[in-house]
Amino acid sequence: MQFERYPGRMDLRIAVGIATTGRRKILHAVVPHLLDQSRPVDRIVICAAEKDDVDADAMAALFQRTSVVFAERGLCRQRNCILESVEDADILLFLDDDFLVTPSYLEETVRIFQRYPDVVMSTGTVDADGILGPGIPLDDGWRIIRSQSDAQPAGGEKPVYSGYGCNMAVRMSTVRGYGLRFDENLPLYGWLEDVDFSRQLARHGRIVSSERLHGVHLGTKTGRTSGLRLGYSQIANPVYLMGKRTMSPRHAAPQIMRNLAANAVKVFRPEPWVDRRGRLLGNMRAVADLVRGRLSPRNVTVLE
Repeated sequence: MQFERYPGRMDLRIAVGIATTGRRKILHAVVPHLLDQSRPVDRIVICAAEKDDVDADAMAALFQRTSVVFAERGLCRQRNCILESVEDADILLFLDDDFLVTPSYLEETVRIFQRYPDVVMSTGTVDADGILGPGIPLDDGWRIIRSQSDAQPAGGEKPVYSGYGCNMAVRMSTVRGYGLRFDENLPLYGWLEDVDFSRQLARHGRIVSSERLHGVHLGTKTGRTSGLRLGYSQIANPVYLMGKRTMSPRHAAPQIMRNLAANAVKVFRPEPWVDRRGRLLGNMRAVADLVRGRLSPRNVTVLE
């Protein structure tokens, strides 16, 4: 599918890419609001792992310039499939399937990339993040978005180490020019894939966070990887990224220690929505593999 510019439009073409697995209901509730943007989206690409993850006909009926593509389950694989499907986009905005954006989000994103040619990635301000708790109900998320929509976008951009994977836009000319891809050695949930991709891009330009881009991350709990696998990734992935030099020791080491400490302390009084025991067991198996010289992010695919 080729992009078509809207009549009279000479600005950058922006696509939205959404990787999804096992969240059909929330996906179909969230995608329609992308059509309420002050600057219309040029194209939407949804990459699912299974046919049951999305009603492709309903999505096409909702918005003619919607493509539904399929890839083997894994966030990095699915996002790479999206990258390969937007050959004509100038900007690609990756959104999680449970991320809500204010109506000016696309307009402000295009403004950033037009105004600053050296910006290769932008990420927004998350006004509420359900990933840190039990999750945010959809109706509550809409209320937060509506309260932000009433305010005129204000503020500026500041440099950041990496984008936040639930909402990050990339300059596709840079991605294409340097052949950048998400690392498929980070399987399944792809823990820290956003940091790895950000730091690849950071070699070629600036990464900024904008106070003019607002959204709500619902933190929907369905479709996520197991506690055991996530716990393993919490150790294996940052160690792997240090070896790639896409994550510095001063960023990786504190994160490893925070996760270890949180899982060890909270395993005795775990939150109902977090498998602390599974995460701690995953941490311990990763540490054991590290000592034996067998540590690899891909080991999570055989964990049970």
